[in-house]
Amino acid sequence: MTKTKTRAFPIAVEGLSYVFIGLGITLLFYTLRLVPLTVFSGILTFFVVWFFRNPNRTGSQEEGAVLSPADGEIISIDRVQEERFLKDKAVKISIFMNVFNVHVNRAPYSGKVTRVAWQPGKFFAANAEKASLENEQNAILLETGGGKKILFIQIAGLIARRIICYVKEQDQLVKGERCGIIKFGSRVDIYLPQETKILVKVKQKVAAGETTIGVLA
Repeated sequence: MTKTKTRAFPIAVEGLSYVFIGLGITLLFYTLRLVPLTVFSGILTFFVVWFFRNPNRTGSQEEGAVLSPADGEIISIDRVQEERFLKDKAVKISIFMNVFNVHVNRAPYSGKVTRVAWQPGKFFAANAEKASLENEQNAILLETGGGKKILFIQIAGLIARRIICYVKEQDQLVKGERCGIIKFGSRVDIYLPQETKILVKVKQKVAAGETTIGVLA
């Protein structure tokens, strides 16, 4: 399969090895007639399949509509001065993903990837504010056709220890396109131009590639 088709598979390819291991262990316990262990292993395997689910999503393709880059709950919306990449004022929206959310991340807008930067760090709980700067993370800077800059950052959490990014610098992304995954609970921060009209609020649940979180001015 091509990379595009692989990424569209119903289960994220990064989780297939876990699924196969779980199935193998479950089959072994079944063969040995160890019923309790078979049931327990089967349940764990089902959870892994469900955790790495990779549903198709269709969000607004209207000009200006910015889609959520992650599934989860919005834990903060702030106006900040972003100095690392944008060096400008921005609206920062933080989305916390728990272990029950889909963990595939998506491009919030169409445009060119001008920078991808991975940063090693700590593993504080992803819903803690200090996680934004101190945790291991991967930043993706996107420039729209209109010259606006959107920054979104994949951030590892207390349990999540593996950030995977599908894109590289100079790639052209399409709004809603799969662009990475974070394993087992994490966070995504997105920085939008300060004049963006924000359509979401704190504690709201959002879906990657589906929920419109704002409209570019």
